[in-house]
Amino acid sequence: MKGVLTLLFLLSISSVFAGNTIIAIVNNTAVTYNSLESILSNANSKDDKVDIISQRINVILQVERAKKLNIEASLNDVNLALFEISKNNNISLEQLQAYPEFLSLKTEVSERISILNLQRYITKDETITENEAIKICSKKSSSTVKQIKIAQIIISEIEAETQNDSDIIKAFLNKLSKHISKGASFEAFAKLHSQHSSYFNGGITDWIEVNNPTIKMLDSLIDNEVSKIYLTDFGLAIGIKLEERFVSNNFKQCKEKIIYLNAEKFYSNWVEELREQAFIKIYHDAL
Repeated sequence: MKGVLTLLFLLSISSVFAGNTIIAIVNNTAVTYNSLESILSNANSKDDKVDIISQRINVILQVERAKKLNIEASLNDVNLALFEISKNNNISLEQLQAYPEFLSLKTEVSERISILNLQRYITKDETITENEAIKICSKKSSSTVKQIKIAQIIISEIEAETQNDSDIIKAFLNKLSKHISKGASFEAFAKLHSQHSSYFNGGITDWIEVNNPTIKMLDSLIDNEVSKIYLTDFGLAIGIKLEERFVSNNFKQCKEKIIYLNAEKFYSNWVEELREQAFIKIYHDAL
């Protein structure tokens, strides 16, 4: 059936492409020699030409899928990109539009944005766990930094008759500290009393690098020991140390690179599957 559809398609466009050799068919799209002539003319071998055509096929398939998912480049996105191109080349948008190959440039910009949108969509769930990242990144770095995870109870204000309630807050935190030292749940008190947004999960923070006096003080705490009162950007606080770890000194960048490389590999495999599902015909004799 695909062969019949292809034949009908070729017959219907034969008059349009008279004098312009069709070198490939991708689903219902024809790839002509003229559309790739500037690139093909610089190819050193037939294999190089096939690679160029194959790359064009990948572009067509990706743009088709982006349109199907309704995530293709919008007119506004294309216009913004063209404006940036004109600005980077120190010319006006009108001057760029007067460029003989402007329509080809506009099409290329639209395709690139569509493919970028598709890449983001397909790889949006690609990630890596903290432990996996630490394991990989620690092998790639000769230096590490220490990080700790803490839980905090932060009080920014308290009902009092006096305008300066700092002493009252300190007294309240000291009271909580004594109860916790006797066995009360820090997590429960944090959920009940902390005035910071972290209250909902017991005041637990993300991993914090040990790089200032306050964090070093918290790092020195033993198990279940409550810290002295300290000042934060959100108010006075007490805290306990939960965990510690050593990570690469460029851990964030290393983790991001791993995610990027994994996503790149995943997307490349996905494009290969896209090709397997498509009807593709390259006319080698026309090269």
